[in-house]
Amino acid sequence: MLPVVATLVAFFRQVIGIKAFGIYTPSIITFAFYAIAQEAGSKGIKYGIAIFISVILAGMGTRYILKKLRMLYLPRVAITLSVVAFVILAILVVGGYFQRTGLAAVSIFPLLIMITIVEKFVAAQIEKGNKTAFILAIETLFMSLIIYAIISSRFLTTIILEYPWIVLLTIPFNIFLGKWTGLRITEYWRFRDVLRKM
Repeated sequence: MLPVVATLVAFFRQVIGIKAFGIYTPSIITFAFYAIAQEAGSKGIKYGIAIFISVILAGMGTRYILKKLRMLYLPRVAITLSVVAFVILAILVVGGYFQRTGLAAVSIFPLLIMITIVEKFVAAQIEKGNKTAFILAIETLFMSLIIYAIISSRFLTTIILEYPWIVLLTIPFNIFLGKWTGLRITEYWRFRDVLRKM
C-alpha cells in the first residue's frame, strides 16, 4: 500500500495544492489511522483524530511555555516529546477509566507514529511561524483522512491483493506528476480574480 499512499500524497501536493508536512509524514499518519482503525474497531478513526489533535495542541502548548526559557532546539524537542507522551498516556488512562476498550486496544506503534509528528510541527513553528505550522498540521490531518478512506475501501484492497502488479502503475503516474506544469486547484481559487480578467 505504501506506493499507493505516497502517490496519493504526491497527487494532493502537485495537482490539488495541499502542502502538509512533506510526503513522508502524511503517509505514516495514514498508516497510523489505518492501524488504529484495525485495532480499535469502528470508532478507531475517531480515536486517531483525537490523538492527532491532542498531540498538536500539546506540542503547541509546550513550545509556548519553553519559548520563555530560551533553550536549544534538541533539548526543547526532547521535552516536548516527553510531554506529548505523558498526554497520550493520560488519554489512555482516561479511556480505560471510562471503559473505552477500543482506545485501550491501540498498540504502541501507531501512538509512536503520532508522537513523532511533534518534531515536524515544532520545526515548522520555528521556521514558518505558529499560524503556518497549524495550517500545515490541519492539511496533514485532512490529507491523511482522505487517503485513509481510499486505502481502507474493500474495492482497492481486493484489486491490489488479486493484481499486485497494479502497484507498478504508480511509477508512470508519478512521472506524469513530475512533469506537471499546470496550476494547482488551490491556485485557481487563489488567483481567481486575475483569471477572470484574462
